[in-house]
Amino acid sequence: MKTIRFAICGAGCRGSQLALDVISKLPDVVIVGVFDPYHDKAEKLCKSLVEKAGNEPKKYISYETMFDVEKPDAVLVSTSWDAHVPVAVRAMEKGIATALEVGGAYGEAECRMLIDAYERTKTPFMFMENCCFGKDELLATAMARKGAFGRIVYCHGAYMHDLRDEIAYGDVNRHYRLHEYSTRNCENYPTHDLGPIAKLVGINRGNRMVSLVSRASGAFSLSEFTEKKDDLKHLRNHSFAQGDIVETLITCENGELISLRLDTTLPSHYSREFTVRGTQGMYSQDLNMVLVDGGFEEDFEPARFNRKHINNAENYYEEYLPQMWKDMTPEKLEAGHGGMDCFEFEVFCDCLRNGKEMPIDVYDAAAWMSVSYLSEKSIQLGGASVEIPDFTNGAYKTRPIKDVIEF
Repeated sequence: MKTIRFAICGAGCRGSQLALDVISKLPDVVIVGVFDPYHDKAEKLCKSLVEKAGNEPKKYISYETMFDVEKPDAVLVSTSWDAHVPVAVRAMEKGIATALEVGGAYGEAECRMLIDAYERTKTPFMFMENCCFGKDELLATAMARKGAFGRIVYCHGAYMHDLRDEIAYGDVNRHYRLHEYSTRNCENYPTHDLGPIAKLVGINRGNRMVSLVSRASGAFSLSEFTEKKDDLKHLRNHSFAQGDIVETLITCENGELISLRLDTTLPSHYSREFTVRGTQGMYSQDLNMVLVDGGFEEDFEPARFNRKHINNAENYYEEYLPQMWKDMTPEKLEAGHGGMDCFEFEVFCDCLRNGKEMPIDVYDAAAWMSVSYLSEKSIQLGGASVEIPDFTNGAYKTRPIKDVIEF
């Protein structure tokens, strides 16, 4: 196909940003329909697309109707988390290539529904975890693929993002996180930190996640936050379930240990804390640092401890950084999340047009999303170990490594 006719399911912040700044700017792509249960959100996005892209898609309050009337080639599913799977399943059943935004699952049945729909229909499907396309994540993955870190032993990631305003004002801005944080206590947003790690250590491709344990702190911060806001008086006796910090440890079949941390209700800067440790070296995103065995000298003076290595990652760009990041343009940089959003949709469209395998598939989506409901179970059991299903039904043993780009 030359022109890809895209539909947008979910016209909230994420869906609108992607529609306006990324999808509508891709060559030979046109947005033909916008669905949102809130009519005003769909209408606002459609008007903005007229101003920015020069075409006005039709607006819908039923995604089923939009699929039937518009018959789009592809759909972005950026609805509330609890609607992700039903919308994606319906899209695949209609033969509409599905780009599913990230979030966590609520139970194994959801994950199985997603896999079953794909295996029945073979409709192209990609899980849109943009952090897998991040500059730092791809630098470290390229180095790992070329053996710079030796055998990978441990990886860590976090979603550290102060979301107190977004959560607490959820009833005003109609954002689903207020309900989520009121009713669940889990690793509710695992894939930003887990996705790049899972690709790096070959999850579902020669390796798998075997089990996890999760523990949560108390839920204190949101209650304290609402006490200080006069316009949040209605929430002052509200009960929040979500712990301020959730720590999860994942054991992999090949021996790697993965640690994740959800940290979204305490004052903080934004960080994913992406860290890779191997027998011959390491990468630290927060320090922008690479250490390779034999290539550094330890300095144990507290005032100078390893400071000469901080911000040295650019020394490795020439040899390891993927070309697309070397060719980054100002337009892509400004389009969303420092260019990651553009890259993931360019890859999605290229795979769709040319019949290529999607690099983040339905089995990745199911495995990564499952961490949410499994962490919830582990927390309820006092931090007990919980088994992680093999959603590939044993096929992971022979599936070759598939990176999001070719190194």
